[in-house]
Amino acid sequence: MKLPAVPGITPVTLDSVERTTAELHTLMARLRGPDAARDLGLEAAAVQCAEIAHEQGAGLLALVEHRDADPALLIAGVVPVDDPGEAADLGHFVADTTPGIREVSTARTGRGYPVVIVERIGLSGAQLQAVVLDPDRPRAAMLTLHSPGGRGWLEVAGLAGTLVAGVDLTPAAPAPGTRAGSGRSTGGTSARSAGRW
Repeated sequence: MKLPAVPGITPVTLDSVERTTAELHTLMARLRGPDAARDLGLEAAAVQCAEIAHEQGAGLLALVEHRDADPALLIAGVVPVDDPGEAADLGHFVADTTPGIREVSTARTGRGYPVVIVERIGLSGAQLQAVVLDPDRPRAAMLTLHSPGGRGWLEVAGLAGTLVAGVDLTPAAPAPGTRAGSGRSTGGTSARSAGRW
């Protein structure tokens, strides 16, 4: 799976929980500015995000920033699905079972993949989930964007939308000299490595 590079979306390494925490904390402290040293919750937030990303086997954890918005976190990964043709059913299920849903829509990515987009605005902030379905294999890319503050939500959601529009679900070709299926695992790879996860 390949993702485009999008200005404003900064991935962090997923090599280990410790390295993920350190990189994320550094990015968050930079955005917080001089008050970062007094913000004891900043490191705790970085630890929590890193642990969740590793527990869920995420392929991407990134900080999303726009000059007119509060920063947001983006986590993405691949999940198995029983029937890739049921995008509409997924949208109805989410709309009927999830509180605080503001909007559920379906669309197609720039490469023609069906995608279900769910937006939720609640007390804990704004959240957008996009499920990009792979019509050729029983899997989907799930991307979740969360902004605790919600200021400038449309700007950060637009950056995430650019990423979703460029998702490429074609299988990666094996590296020259390797047999198909003998390459690296698809999970836990740094999102910086050629945009693949």
